Amino acid sequence: MRQAIVEYLRDLQDRICRGLEEVDGKARFREDLWDRPGGGGGRTRVLMNGGVFEKAGVNFSDVHGEFSEEFARQIPGEGRHFTAVGISLVLHPRSPMVPTVHANFRFLTKGEKEWFGGGADLTPYYPYREDVIHFHRVWKRVCERHAPVIDYRRLKEWCDEYFFLAHRGEARGVGGIFFDYLEGDIPRLFAFVREAGDAFLEAYVPIVERRRHEAYGERERMFQEFRRGRYVEFNLIYDRGTVFGLKTGGRTESILMSLPPVVRWLYDYHPEPGSREAELYEFLKPRDWANET
Repeated sequence: MRQAIVEYLRDLQDRICRGLEEVDGKARFREDLWDRPGGGGGRTRVLMNGGVFEKAGVNFSDVHGEFSEEFARQIPGEGRHFTAVGISLVLHPRSPMVPTVHANFRFLTKGEKEWFGGGADLTPYYPYREDVIHFHRVWKRVCERHAPVIDYRRLKEWCDEYFFLAHRGEARGVGGIFFDYLEGDIPRLFAFVREAGDAFLEAYVPIVERRRHEAYGERERMFQEFRRGRYVEFNLIYDRGTVFGLKTGGRTESILMSLPPVVRWLYDYHPEPGSREAELYEFLKPRDWANET
């Protein structure tokens, strides 16, 4: 089963990269193959300065080894030996009208325990209801085809809870689905993960196509760079994948490929009341997007 998961995730990386290159229309992914000291390695693929994407990363890794004693105590399962295979992607478009998106799907083992983790979430800079509704409806359909093993509402709420910047008191984006330590019937769970991985382009590409030609100016670009700062804060403070990679001796360039290329922090910034920038903060409040009309 693990080998089937490895092969699926490696193929998923290929298919997503091909789809994104077609959407971008200008740039291609650069591939770096790397080996991890202690066991395993991966394929990092990054696209820079494209027609749509300012920076896009789609990574595959398959690693194994020994956790440190300290980190092993934080992960379920006996002993220190682990295996981890996964795909992780973050796409930062140039246009502030096109949202940033993140997704990852992974399978881990430690001792006798084995589980899946992952999900997908959307981080818009300017609010478009139809885009957010579309994104959530795709994931709802995927989850409902695997009920009752998969509970869409729980995964949606889990995403809202996880992608929250406690120190800011605000969500990173408009959510999606998130799951971790999903264990039990591994073949049935793998069927769900496969369908979720296959649905990524369907969930995101139509949004890109709708917004890629929207006009924007310096004001919108400034706000995008400001909101990207929140993305950086989350990834460096809370993100489990970042922590896992750094704690297990992963390749730093691959781990931090999720960070946007241009960011700004503004002191005590507040959007103008009634502006589109202010409206975004209403979208960041959790809602049942998939059932809105």
